Amino acid sequence: MMTTFERRQRILELLRGKASLRVTELTHLLDVSEGTIRNDLTALADSQKVKRVRGGAVLAETLQNEGSVFEARAQQQAQAKKRMAGWAADMVEDGDSIILDASTTVFYMAPFLQSRKGVTIFTNGLEVARVLAANPANTVILIGGVLRTDGSAVIGHLGEKLLEGMHIKTAFISCSGFSVAAGLTEVDLQDVPLKLEMIQRAGQVVALIDSSKFGRVGLTAFAGVDLISRIVTDHHIEESFVEEVRRTHTALTICGETTATSFAALNHQTRHHKIGFANLGEDVSFAVEVRHSLERAAKEAGNIDLIVADNQLDSKVALHVADRLLEKGVDLVIEYQIDEKIGSLLMNKFRQKNIPVIAVDIPLVGASYLGADNYRAGYMAGRALAEWISRQWQGRLDRLFVLAEPRAGALPAARMQGQLDGFQALLGEILPTRLTYLDSGNTLEISQRATAQALQSYGDDHRIGVICFNDEAALGALAAARQAGREEEVVIVGQGADRRVRPEIRRGDSPVIGSTAFMPEQYGEKLVALAQKILAGQVIPPATYIDHVFVDATNIDQFYPE
Repeated sequence: MMTTFERRQRILELLRGKASLRVTELTHLLDVSEGTIRNDLTALADSQKVKRVRGGAVLAETLQNEGSVFEARAQQQAQAKKRMAGWAADMVEDGDSIILDASTTVFYMAPFLQSRKGVTIFTNGLEVARVLAANPANTVILIGGVLRTDGSAVIGHLGEKLLEGMHIKTAFISCSGFSVAAGLTEVDLQDVPLKLEMIQRAGQVVALIDSSKFGRVGLTAFAGVDLISRIVTDHHIEESFVEEVRRTHTALTICGETTATSFAALNHQTRHHKIGFANLGEDVSFAVEVRHSLERAAKEAGNIDLIVADNQLDSKVALHVADRLLEKGVDLVIEYQIDEKIGSLLMNKFRQKNIPVIAVDIPLVGASYLGADNYRAGYMAGRALAEWISRQWQGRLDRLFVLAEPRAGALPAARMQGQLDGFQALLGEILPTRLTYLDSGNTLEISQRATAQALQSYGDDHRIGVICFNDEAALGALAAARQAGREEEVVIVGQGADRRVRPEIRRGDSPVIGSTAFMPEQYGEKLVALAQKILAGQVIPPATYIDHVFVDATNIDQFYPE
């Protein structure tokens, strides 16, 4: 295994080749936990070798080699543009087809798109094309035309021919100026024909417009506000412009330093609600999927202004985020944070303002709960493990490892008890002498070390079952079994059915036989429905649970097709 220094040097090498990488991608490439990668990126950022971005990092010198004219333009409102670009890039999914114009604001999307796969990108921007072409997993199509004098883009009518007949999902466009009356405007007439064609070929148009451009009208207009699906801007936008945009049918997202607010179009016949979402951490793939599902559900609801913030897996940050959401005047808060010990502090802040709270996965006293049914999720995995042992080992078991996480509190502990009960319901009570409790540390590395030591201690046991707090622990146990050459002596079940464990489950012959899925894609719809009921004064149950399913090689393609 690499040392910490070697691993961080490897991260820098990878970033030089791809410009930007997400935490989840680095964990896969380097076979370490997300927590380890986050620590590495923090250390590299402290030494000014990388810059942290939502969900990952870019090299600190990303813009150093750009042409002087383009770089000068890019540096104007740079921080605001980066936040806007990061939010916009999050709309792009693997396999999408998109258009990026040659603006400096859209250029900042490039590092955030490096982790995508199978994306087809049309652009007239030479700089954005050069950055994105470093990732062979995507296809970059440079739109032809006349080279602009600063060398940063191609313009004119020639590029229009390439786009004829194309059906592209999203166009990301910027402008020189914008007003509700004039729409998107430009000062250079040569930019207009190609931008018009880009808009006509796209299913939806996202306009990235920093606040300095609102109220400024260029020489010629190229798109009315009715052609724009969403406007993304920064938090310096004047309130009068916010109200103007909301009176149209165009969605509006304001990217602040610590929050991002997505407004629904104003409908005076429907009551609007402002909901704050304090997410667990943008470096956690499960939490990002929860946020995506919530954003989709809020958009479909049509009457929710959603304010998103990042708790960063940090108790102090979570308390700070709570203050920021209260300052925004939220009607309800959805709180997703890891440390049950600060629950009373958080709830005290919200109770003082009479703000109702929905707690996600980690309960808060006084809040409605939505999330995992931990005992049921555990029971399903324990039962599946017992069924496998009954078939493959004729019900014989030498030892059961319990990879737990004591710090997580009582409710997640029910996940472990559920696994034990599900196992014993089929195979009978396990003698205490055959049970070995291990601390997973909530990371792959700690789980691997703990399992490796246990395997060494119990070298005479040849039929070993492993139940786990989560899939990080399951992968750690798997790594230890492989390192010891004892894969055939170990069978493992996980919790989460996370992205990294699915290839093992899909193999069919892996020691990891399956994992209980927690379905983050279901959270958003349930959270919005629950929030709407609370805000309407309806009586709700104290807990709403996600539907779980145990995913194994026989059904994984049904729930997570490749």
